[in-house]
Amino acid sequence: MLPAHFSQHNQLPIRIVSPDFGHLSPEATTGKGTAHRLPYYFFLFVIEGKSRHSVDLETFDLGANELLFCLPHQILRYPVAAHGNDYYKLGFDEECLSRLPISYPFLLNPLNQQRIIFTPATALRVQTIFKLLKHLLSSADAAPELILAHLNSLLTEINTAYFAAEEKPADERLTKFIGFKIFVENNLTDHPSIKDIAEALAVSTDSLYQIVKHYSGLSPKVFMTNRLILEARRRLYHGERLSVKELAFDLGFSDPDYFSRLFKKVTGKTVAAFFTDLS
Repeated sequence: MLPAHFSQHNQLPIRIVSPDFGHLSPEATTGKGTAHRLPYYFFLFVIEGKSRHSVDLETFDLGANELLFCLPHQILRYPVAAHGNDYYKLGFDEECLSRLPISYPFLLNPLNQQRIIFTPATALRVQTIFKLLKHLLSSADAAPELILAHLNSLLTEINTAYFAAEEKPADERLTKFIGFKIFVENNLTDHPSIKDIAEALAVSTDSLYQIVKHYSGLSPKVFMTNRLILEARRRLYHGERLSVKELAFDLGFSDPDYFSRLFKKVTGKTVAAFFTDLS
């Protein structure tokens, strides 16, 4: 959730930042470093200039009319330099989402793309919405209904742009893939079988394989393995000083040696070497 002192509103957990607005005091950011695990949704919209961020150890270069979004629990590394000449940053948590009228499939990142390029017309609309949100959040007691209405418009614009390359962004196959990702997230450390997931989604194992392969380029098993190892990397990167055994057990592995071999197979490094590189 959004830390209480981050919010700019009395009733909603939300904060917006631009070059001349909303920055936290140096005291509030002391000790946070340049990277941390996000407890909320984060958006960076670059209007002019360039910016570089790292999300889960993957680097994204942003230019004008481009947006980066990050999900809760991802590790975001902030750039040492500024976020471009003009930009908006926005953060909010699940409480805000729960008060919006619809869901936004892009927030599950089914296409595995966190950088969105807007057309000039869409970028202008998105910039206008950010500007309206900034105006509203300049007052801590602004009507929450107005803030939520503009947030809904913003997320709808982003959702449409995210799926712009898809012929049928709301078809059943995409719905099933989103269901697969939700199931994996909710049951990650239980190591569910492919059969169990297929039954939960009311599809055959063959259909599940084809759907996951289409949207992720991976088989369901490899997708889940990569997600588990990503979680291990997140915990290591975030400074959780666990032994290999503790980390393996926390992630649902009964055999630490198997976990170690799997970690090296996916990352090309042992857990100890990965730890050393982060030091």
